[in-house]
Amino acid sequence: MSELAYKRTNVYEKADEKLLKEIFDYAEGYKTFLDEGKTEREVCANVVKAAQKAGYQPFEFGRKLKAGDKVYYNNRGKNVYLIRMGKADVAKDGIRIIASHIDSPRIDLKQVPLYEAEQIAFAKTHYYGGLRKYQWATIPLALHGAVILKDGSKLEVRIGEDESDPVFYISDLLPHLAAKQNAKPLGTAIEGEDLNIWFGNIPYVAAENEKDRTVKENVLKILHDKYGMEEADFLSAELCLVPAFKAKDIGFDRALIGAYGHDDRVCSYPAYTALLDEPSEEHTVMVVLADKEEIGSEGTTGMQCAIFTDLIDEIAAAAGVSSAAVRAHSKCLSADVNAAYDPNYGDVLEKMNATYLSHGAGLTKFTGSRGKSGSSDADAEYVGYIRKLFDDNGVIWQTGELGKVDVGGGGTVAKFIAAMNIDTVDIGVAVASMHAPYEVVSKADVYEAYLAFRAFIK
Repeated sequence: MSELAYKRTNVYEKADEKLLKEIFDYAEGYKTFLDEGKTEREVCANVVKAAQKAGYQPFEFGRKLKAGDKVYYNNRGKNVYLIRMGKADVAKDGIRIIASHIDSPRIDLKQVPLYEAEQIAFAKTHYYGGLRKYQWATIPLALHGAVILKDGSKLEVRIGEDESDPVFYISDLLPHLAAKQNAKPLGTAIEGEDLNIWFGNIPYVAAENEKDRTVKENVLKILHDKYGMEEADFLSAELCLVPAFKAKDIGFDRALIGAYGHDDRVCSYPAYTALLDEPSEEHTVMVVLADKEEIGSEGTTGMQCAIFTDLIDEIAAAAGVSSAAVRAHSKCLSADVNAAYDPNYGDVLEKMNATYLSHGAGLTKFTGSRGKSGSSDADAEYVGYIRKLFDDNGVIWQTGELGKVDVGGGGTVAKFIAAMNIDTVDIGVAVASMHAPYEVVSKADVYEAYLAFRAFIK
């Protein structure tokens, strides 16, 4: 191929023994991060601990920030902002923003979930995000979340992760009786209201009243004895089911990682570790770990919440400049994933413009669907700036779209940040089986994303 032609680079083909060790060592920390944080609440808590260890202090509105300050803002325990004030004038230099999200598709319990049918206790659910429902049946599930008890105290829940814990379950039909189900389209073979969680099977035979000798009553007794819960406490709870799998290496060469929640914790981990590891203090940097991206970035902890611009206002006020000037000179990487090219399903991806496993961080100029609907579509000047930045710093990267034109599509937080007059482009890690209970990424791509974010911050 001509030296003038564009060609992607396989990271492993370029990696010497030193780089290979760095890639694999970094992956071990990422795997631990995944196992310890399967919900946005858990990720937020763990990141705050790491930030505190690195000298970051909680931010309160009204505090006058100055160069060298390192602060974090913990938004309701589900969304965190890490801010490091730099030496440069924010009116001219702006803020270097890396925004990712820490929520992933899952199955939430309804507010009134418990019922019994034929002496089996079940819990009703409402799925969260764009998942394929059939993939969540017949796999081990763990129960995570928080319950606000009637006395106002909080109960943190994490059941199904330890070897001694029970797990939970959604059933499916046996193939011998599934002819009618098999005839349905894949997307409707299991309906949303059929994603009922198996909670128990032993009746409460010790009940004084015969009507209370039910499996549901026995589950309630267990919940009360072990956790101090009553059924009404589900009304003020956020409980969800996530896969009980651990992050594991995939393949004889261990080049890949299989886990739940790569989308988008595979970008969140490199984002915040890049900030904590990078010593350069020239630029003011903000790392955003947002909630609710999978359902449109809504609510008080999503990227559309005014807390984002409120914090920028505080940075501007501390410098005595206008927030508009700060935003106009800021730059953002929307750190989110793209679909990895999978030869098993190559018909939905356009090979020349797809992201490939182990070919580095994937830059996505635009997302959206159909005619780029719902996308910010970064301008050529900003993409050129990022391109030169990565090349100058030896970052291995690639570009790609989310599938063939008119086949489907999706969005990220990029459009919400771009709407604030901030140059923004998507960059992240290629993911195979995205939104499945067990997704796959390349260790090399995770590490190159980390290097990309460090280059951006530096």
